[in-house]
Amino acid sequence: MPTQNELEEGMKAPAFTAESSDGGEVSLGDFKGKNVVLYFYPKDNTPGCTREACGFRDANAELKKLGTVVLGVSKDSLKAHDKFIGKYDLNFPLLSDPEKTMHKAYGAWGKKKMYGKLLDGVIRSTFLIDGEGTVRKIWRNVKVNGHVEKVLEAVKSLN
Repeated sequence: MPTQNELEEGMKAPAFTAESSDGGEVSLGDFKGKNVVLYFYPKDNTPGCTREACGFRDANAELKKLGTVVLGVSKDSLKAHDKFIGKYDLNFPLLSDPEKTMHKAYGAWGKKKMYGKLLDGVIRSTFLIDGEGTVRKIWRNVKVNGHVEKVLEAVKSLN
């Protein structure tokens, strides 16, 4: 599987199957013909992750019109996802990746600096994947403010 440094725009997106808050499992192949915004975030119900999720919630109607599906991914359990979705009325599925398989495949897990210390953790990242499964845009070390607007602009440029 590619590492963070190997996965680049223009490459095939790593295939995945994960448990979904919508029930059952979701695979990348389920969305053939649609754009997918796949975003990795550290933890449900934390300030930055909540702002990011609510941003995608608010943009989701427009993204859907552009033939785009939003999927959020964290290590959290489906039970934690259900609480997060209910509390903030999220309108897209959250995927549970407790083994960090997807995180690692997409380079969203690795060394990062936190409070001056180097540690392993979630690297907040977003991937725009087109309907053929090609990674069209990658955002790494995402800063939440203004991020959803950048993703929306990139989706518009695909259509």
